[in-house]
This record gives sequence, structure tokens and C-alpha cells, in this order.
Amino acid sequence: MQDTKNKIEAVMFTTGKFLDVEELAKLCGIGSIGHVKEALGSLRQDYEARNSALHILEQGNKFKLNIKKDYLYLTETLLTDSDLDKPTQETLAVIAYKNPAMQSEIIKIRGNGAYDHIKILKELDFVAVEPSGRTKILKLTSKFYDYFDVVEDQLRSKMQIAELNKEQKSDEPAANTSGENTKTKTDENQN
Repeated sequence: MQDTKNKIEAVMFTTGKFLDVEELAKLCGIGSIGHVKEALGSLRQDYEARNSALHILEQGNKFKLNIKKDYLYLTETLLTDSDLDKPTQETLAVIAYKNPAMQSEIIKIRGNGAYDHIKILKELDFVAVEPSGRTKILKLTSKFYDYFDVVEDQLRSKMQIAELNKEQKSDEPAANTSGENTKTKTDENQN
């Protein structure tokens, strides 16, 4: 069983992404899914018992070797010194928000510098580009979801919630900041 646990750990460390039990079994070259489930359960207990900076995270029926939240601050400087500068990250954020997005719309929002950002994002395989008439359609790739540790459905639901909150705020009556007289007919009748 220890050899199976070592294989699972090696695969999870190397891939750095969420994998289901079937994928783990295939990547480890193990035919018995039940044996992999048992070894994975034991490996999870090992991580909990040794009180390490790593743990096996479960999301749905998928598992990933990940850094515990208590130790993420140590990696923040590594991530900020990553391949993406702040303007490129901001362009990527707009693309993620609009996903899929028209390149022309991204350029309108982010300016002409976004052409360079999109080129970098395409080279890093965070964004796929498809021609569409005179413009291009920009879509997030699976590498984006893996790298930023998000699941597409979660990202979509968070974006929808943010959009609903934005709409609700815009539906609320605005406070009168113009200083104009806002007397109602009831106020006038009382005078």
C-alpha cells in the first residue's frame, strides 16, 4: 500500500491540479480503482496526522495536493514575481470576467496595451484566441483554471453573484447629492 500512496503523492505533486480517482489510477498505472481510493484515504490521513504545510484538498470528487491556507502567505511573493505583470493580470481579469470575450471589447476597456497583454497570455496558454470576423474571441483555457486553482463553474457562479449585486445596487434609489430641493407634494401641502 505504501508504494501506491507514494505513486499517488508523486502524481498529485507533479500535476498540481484536481484529479478524480480514475485519473489518479490511470496516471499511477494501477488497475484497481478501489485500491487507489483506499490508498488515497490513507494518504489523506497521513497528511493530517503529520501536521504538515500540505494537505489533500477535495473538491467534488476530485483531489489535489495543496498548500494549507495558513502557509499561503509564504508563497505570495513567489506568485507576485510570476510571469504576469500587474497590467497583464488586470487584462486577464477582464477576460475572465467576460469569458468568452471579444478582443475588440477588451481593447476598448484596457486600451491598446492590451494587445501585448493578450499576446503574453496566449503564449503562456492562459487564453485561447479564435478568429471571429474582424476581431477575435478570447477564451480561458484549462491551464488558467489549473494555475489559479479555480473550477470554471465556481468562477461563473461568483461572476453571476457579483453581477447581481451590481445590478441590485444600481436599482437602489440614488441619494440626492445635487443639493436640489427635493420637497414632495406632501411637504408642500404641509407648508
